[in-house]
Amino acid sequence: MQIIIFGSPGVGKGTQAKILSQKYNIKHISTGDILRESVARGTELGLAAKELMDQGDLVPDNLMGGLVKETLENMDYKKGFILDGFPRTLAQCDLMDKIFADLKIDNPYFIVLESDSEIIVNRLTARRLCEKCGTIVNINNIHDMEICPNCGAKDSLIKRKDDTKEVVRKRLEIYKKTTFPVIDYYRDKYNFIFLNGADTISVVSQNIIERLS
Repeated sequence: MQIIIFGSPGVGKGTQAKILSQKYNIKHISTGDILRESVARGTELGLAAKELMDQGDLVPDNLMGGLVKETLENMDYKKGFILDGFPRTLAQCDLMDKIFADLKIDNPYFIVLESDSEIIVNRLTARRLCEKCGTIVNINNIHDMEICPNCGAKDSLIKRKDDTKEVVRKRLEIYKKTTFPVIDYYRDKYNFIFLNGADTISVVSQNIIERLS
């Protein structure tokens, strides 16, 4: 099963991708994973990306597309995968089309997790990161905001700098401007599943699995 998952920041697409990865025993590939793995393997594209990142520059679309293809070619992609974070722009769609054609991928499922913007704003501004174990929690779902519910560390839960209302709203606007056209571009070409991403994690994952089956 070959899946491309979309969703705004904070809608939970990474969490759902991990659940589907375990459910179907297929690899979850995020753009962050692609970069780290290619750099770690010391591939030509990975080293080129590392040089740009070390200089503080963004990885350009054509290099990112090459990394996606390289990652898929180095795994059993015919068995299945979940791609998270690519394509994000219409320019990347052209690259994705070439990858699909070269690898003969012709029946991917596109999963789109939707949610009201204010729900996302409230969710992300209530998000806290444990400095000790890296666990992410929502302060509305825990009893003691001074103790990490995962590792028990005290006073370790911090608010990330990009989890302010202003930054979250800006990220949501960027998502609407850049990613909505991607969804429209592929909507009539492949199988699409649109779901409410504001439901609980278990409800969302169950809805995805039911629709896929």
